[in-house]
Amino acid sequence: MKKVTVGWFEIPVNDMDRAISFYQKVFSCTLHKMDMGDFKMAMFPGEGEASGAGGSLVLHKDFYKSSELAGPLIYFSSEDVAIELKKVEEAGGKVQIEKRMISPEYGYMGVFLDSEGNRIALHSTS
Repeated sequence: MKKVTVGWFEIPVNDMDRAISFYQKVFSCTLHKMDMGDFKMAMFPGEGEASGAGGSLVLHKDFYKSSELAGPLIYFSSEDVAIELKKVEEAGGKVQIEKRMISPEYGYMGVFLDSEGNRIALHSTS
């Protein structure tokens, strides 16, 4: 059976600077802002690395809308889900599901709302 992997993701935002600040605080990384006319983007680090899919925050008033219940649920990989979940509220988000075991084989997960109202998940093996 063919393995299907995520090649790219985009997280809708309402306020690009607020969203960049949120994700930089939660993941301790630097996002790179790009102005593409009607579209504004901020790229997550790691684009082009074999370790995972690249992605960005994206702002366009007519094409993207954030949602806490609808749409795809993106899982970011983590060493320990609890590390990022501890940073969410201070960064302006809200934890929806605290760290919990999926199963011994699949590890742990947690879910939070980001500063823009998007539902985002985390996964770790410990």
